[in-house]
Amino acid sequence: MLSTLTFGFVGGGNLATALIGGLIARGVPPGSVRVADPFAQARERLQRDLGVQVCEAADAALAEAKVIVMAVKPQQFREAAVQLLPRMQAAGGDSLVISVAAGIRLQDMQRWLGGHARVVRAMPNTPALAGMGMTGMTAPAGLPETDRAVATAVAEAVGQCVWVEGDARMDAVTALSGSGPAYVFYMIEAMEKAGAQLGLTAEQGRQLAVQTFRGAAALAAQSSEPVSVLRERVTSKGGTTYAALTVLEQQGVADSFVQAMAAAAARGTEMGEEFGRES
Repeated sequence: MLSTLTFGFVGGGNLATALIGGLIARGVPPGSVRVADPFAQARERLQRDLGVQVCEAADAALAEAKVIVMAVKPQQFREAAVQLLPRMQAAGGDSLVISVAAGIRLQDMQRWLGGHARVVRAMPNTPALAGMGMTGMTAPAGLPETDRAVATAVAEAVGQCVWVEGDARMDAVTALSGSGPAYVFYMIEAMEKAGAQLGLTAEQGRQLAVQTFRGAAALAAQSSEPVSVLRERVTSKGGTTYAALTVLEQQGVADSFVQAMAAAAARGTEMGEEFGRES
């Protein structure tokens, strides 16, 4: 499916680079990808490393792509869409547009793109850079199944994806998996710090913490049992794990995580309202 399509990227940063690399690995010819980025260094890197076409701003060739990925920062989305719209209209306006900008709502995407119906809001996360991303996606109710299939294939080029209904649930996705890698890094940092205080070297602490997260996540992924059951199997009453988890419970760590993600989701909603506000 992907190898027969042409792709246009507005923005050529790390996430766009990861997606482009994943698409090429799935059989998309580099010549079928055109990237607009205002920075010469970024364009040179993309052309040198991936062999794709580049331009300074969205042009007619990019607007004619069958799939356009808006890989810009949320505060830049409106301007990028306004610049892209006349070129899309001149090209017939039949592209599938996928946004990976946090907080930008479907209704605002469509408004800035002149009522364009074929839009998808996506929220990948940074493990996409390692081919292990998790992407949440939503779309207007009437989006054709063929477009959903294309968007799914794009996301799966760098990991896995899940579809949810509506912008509110996308704010939840952003809080859980979009921001989620930072929570994991935060925990790894804490484990490294604890390891150092217990006499391990920095290198030993990092290796132990990273591999423990990697292994535990792999075990949870392959198991059909609830994560709570897996946790209980590691926790013998009166043992070392029990002692550690007792402290975490006393400190309210689980509740703090729930509150933290609620704050992240609320901020996502605020961003949508802020960036979508009529000027």
